[in-house]
Amino acid sequence: MSRHAQAERQRLAQLLAAAGPDAPTLCAGWRTRDLAAHLVLREARPDAALGFVVPPLAGWTQRVQQAYARRPYPELVRSFRDGPPRLSPFALPGADEAGNTVEYFVHAEDVRRAGADETEPVEPAAIEPALAEVLWRRLPLPARFELGRRTPVRVLLCRPDGRNLTVGPARPGAVRVTGEPGELLLFAFGRGAHAAVTVAGPADEVAQLRAVVALPG
Repeated sequence: MSRHAQAERQRLAQLLAAAGPDAPTLCAGWRTRDLAAHLVLREARPDAALGFVVPPLAGWTQRVQQAYARRPYPELVRSFRDGPPRLSPFALPGADEAGNTVEYFVHAEDVRRAGADETEPVEPAAIEPALAEVLWRRLPLPARFELGRRTPVRVLLCRPDGRNLTVGPARPGAVRVTGEPGELLLFAFGRGAHAAVTVAGPADEVAQLRAVVALPG
C-alpha cells in the first residue's frame, strides 16, 4: 500500500479505536461502529458496496453493513487497520492510493471533529505538504460532483497561495471559499460547518449557498 493512503488508514484506525464504538461522527446517522462497518464492507465486499453508487442496491448494502456493525468493534477496527483482503480490488497495485487517500482523510476528520461546537471548530489536522498537494489534485472531482451539482451560485474554492477552482453555474459573481486543501475538501463533501474556511461574497449569494450546503458559523 502506498504512503498517503496507508498513513491515513492508520490515523483513522487510531481515531476509531480511541473513540470507541458509540462515538458520534460527521456522517449523518452513523456512530463510529457504523463507520467502521462501512470501511470494512467497502474493501471486503465489493458486491455489497455497489449500493453506494447504484441506488436500487442501497437496501442490500445497508443490510450487509448492519451485519458487519454487529461484529465486535475491536475486530472491525483491526480488520480495517490490516488493509484490504488479498482478493479485494483495493489490493491491486495503486488502487489503495487512488481510491482511499481522500476517503480516509475525510473519514478521519469525521471522527476527529465530531461533537465539536460549530462556533469553535476543532483545529485543522497538521498534514504534510505532499499530502496537501495530493488532496488539492483530487479536489476537482468531489467539488464538481458533490458541491457543483447542488450549489445555485458560482463558488470559487481558493487556496491561500492564490490557486483556485471554480464550480457551479456559469453566472456573474461568485462566493469565495478560502482554506487549505484539506479544509476545502471537507467543505466540498458537505462538512463546511466543521471546516476551517472563510466565506465571502454578496450577501444574497452567500444566503443561497447556505440554503443548500453547510457553512461555518
